[in-house]
Amino acid sequence: MHPVSIQNADHYVWGDQCDGWHLLKGDDLHVIQERVPPGKSERRHVHATAQQFFFILAGQAVMELNGEDHQLSAGEGIHIPRGMPHQFKNPFRDPVEFLVISHPTTRGDRTDLA
Repeated sequence: MHPVSIQNADHYVWGDQCDGWHLLKGDDLHVIQERVPPGKSERRHVHATAQQFFFILAGQAVMELNGEDHQLSAGEGIHIPRGMPHQFKNPFRDPVEFLVISHPTTRGDRTDLA
């Protein structure tokens, strides 16, 4: 066991210039730190099995959850129950950094929505 950070975690790029770091890659628990630039978002989607918790580390974001927008600031988080359509967005001027905690993992458990 060693301390983990974005300096030594597996990095990936997703969407349009968004970054992610796998801080913990377990089948039962998955923790990712992500950064979304201003004006970017993920695709609206749903997970049939996994529930998630998004926690804002720096900046602001909007989480659309089942058709309702929730504005989040640093130090705030939101629970996404399994089966709940959602979309993370950054309509603000600054990048947003956040944690995504998934139980169980979301690998193979994502359906993109129109």
